[in-house]
Amino acid sequence: MFGTRRGPGPLEFTALLALSMALVALGTDIMLPALGAIRTELGLPPDATSVAMLVTAYFVGLALGQLAYGPASDRFGRRRALFVGYGVYVIGALAAAASPSLGLLVASRFVWGLGAAGPRVITIAVIRDTYEGERMSRAMSFVMAIFILVPIIAPLLGAAIADIASWRWVFGACVIAAAVIVVWAFLRLPETLADEHQLELRFRRVATAVRVVASDRQALGYGLAMTALFGSFLSYIASSEIIIGETFGRAELFPAIFATLAAVMGGAMLLNARIVGRVGTRRLAHGMLLIYLGVAATLLSVALATGGRPPLWLFMMCIAPLLASHALLIPNLNTIAMVNMAPVAGTASSLIGAVQIAVGALLGSLIDQAFAGTILPLSTGFLGLGVVALALLVWVERGRLFQPLQPPSAPEPMPTAPDV
Repeated sequence: MFGTRRGPGPLEFTALLALSMALVALGTDIMLPALGAIRTELGLPPDATSVAMLVTAYFVGLALGQLAYGPASDRFGRRRALFVGYGVYVIGALAAAASPSLGLLVASRFVWGLGAAGPRVITIAVIRDTYEGERMSRAMSFVMAIFILVPIIAPLLGAAIADIASWRWVFGACVIAAAVIVVWAFLRLPETLADEHQLELRFRRVATAVRVVASDRQALGYGLAMTALFGSFLSYIASSEIIIGETFGRAELFPAIFATLAAVMGGAMLLNARIVGRVGTRRLAHGMLLIYLGVAATLLSVALATGGRPPLWLFMMCIAPLLASHALLIPNLNTIAMVNMAPVAGTASSLIGAVQIAVGALLGSLIDQAFAGTILPLSTGFLGLGVVALALLVWVERGRLFQPLQPPSAPEPMPTAPDV
């Protein structure tokens, strides 16, 4: 290990993993309030949806990049792969800040996404290296709860920077944040890949690892369920700015609304960390998916009854519990998908993540393209893709939902980092 003889304590370990992964969200959320300024400077119409490509390109890069980082981290270790990701992240952010046209900006965002794939894959692999069962789900929830602070703070920070400086400095703030995390990780992050799990970087070995993932009914089904849910969530991320501005005519409230809804998600993830040990990962995931579908059906009913333009307060009352349900699903579905993947954790994390983000980005883009000034496409996407996710879980479980991942137990103390 580099830089330190002793690994971080549990709080520092969790915070470092969470903020490393938070760089992924920062790359998107901080720029959302600056989309209007980007349209203006690049000579685009005020209602142009083409800027959504800045989100899509980032997530496409994020998806493709994961296919490389997972196998590389299984061979060379988590730390080395992570620092490569940090470097590409900074290069992409700097290129985006200097881009003179929409085309170059989209290309830079793609490179930026390739870099962000490193922290995304490695964080999940490190959690899988370190924890088992319900403890893994709890650790994932703690990381995600801290991670969700970024969507709360980032839009407000992005709006403040865009007000006093160019939107290009919004991207520059991401470079500064990445630099801080790089130094912290270099000094304090331990290597968590066990020697017996270090694998050769050969095509046959990688293909074998891919077969392990693809042939595991649980990893495949739960991974595809996350993919379906991610499609509607990504549509919300990409279209929320234009929905608040065009559908509801309250563009000035967008940073505060986005931050409020992100806070709801963060609270839900903290709740998950507290209750998953009592309820059980599978039972909680299955129950929350049914609640998710109920709320999504309510949102679609409201959209149909109001011609896709409900009062803003009513939209908020529907979307907040929907996003909270989504937040409770993320760590638990991910945990169940990764349960059997310890020998190939890096490759499994990259493959599941790549499919989730690439296909999810495509599904989200299709929903976004249907936007015509109302919330009907978004509402339909939430319910339709939620039904697909439920069908996948019923298939995986052979119709027997709510079975425990392991016997429910009383909440354990907060997970601790490994001694290094």
